[in-house]
Amino acid sequence: MFCDDVWQRTAELMRAIHEHPFITALGDGTLDRDRFGFYMVQDARYLEAFAKVLATASVRAAAPDDAAFWARSAHTALAAERLLHAGYIEELDASGPTSPTCLAYASYLQATALSAPYPEIVAAVLPCFWIYQDVGAALLKRAGDTGGHPYGKWISTYADPGFAASVEQAKAIADRLAAAAGPDTREAMARAYCRAAAYEWMFWDSAWRRETWPTERWLTAR
Repeated sequence: MFCDDVWQRTAELMRAIHEHPFITALGDGTLDRDRFGFYMVQDARYLEAFAKVLATASVRAAAPDDAAFWARSAHTALAAERLLHAGYIEELDASGPTSPTCLAYASYLQATALSAPYPEIVAAVLPCFWIYQDVGAALLKRAGDTGGHPYGKWISTYADPGFAASVEQAKAIADRLAAAAGPDTREAMARAYCRAAAYEWMFWDSAWRRETWPTERWLTAR
């Protein structure tokens, strides 16, 4: 199965994600609020692009059920998850320019949505579903009761059974498309998945470092 294959290919990357200091500090509640605020600002901007990619996937899908799923997911990215982000951003009074990694990840997905075949689009968006659910479930298991956890709302959102169900549906679509595809398409799907999964690690790492543009000192704001 396609999903089994790409999960195995990215096993070391997944360990690196779970062991990243941003994720471990997020899980135990010790994550610096400035780092979390930076992350939430970038993630809110990423979600705007991600929702458009999902909407494009809906348009590109031949199967009506696929189209409906991606359309619902686009709405969720813009509505339900943005409510979570807006609450945290307001609470933390966070702001700032879009980071290089955020722009790169969003641009990669948008370019894939516009130029790649539909199966590759599905593979490219899958990590944002699957990895977040995997991380959320692991953090919930570690934290137990999130009632008094400073980032409990974030953990609960991605550990939610309803979100897990949407992940399973996205995985099923990817497996079905890969099973019907030739070897070249399956490998292109795997490359797209692995590239997006790498961007997930980079996204959290950029938040940990509070990434800036190294060229900013040479530019004059107008």
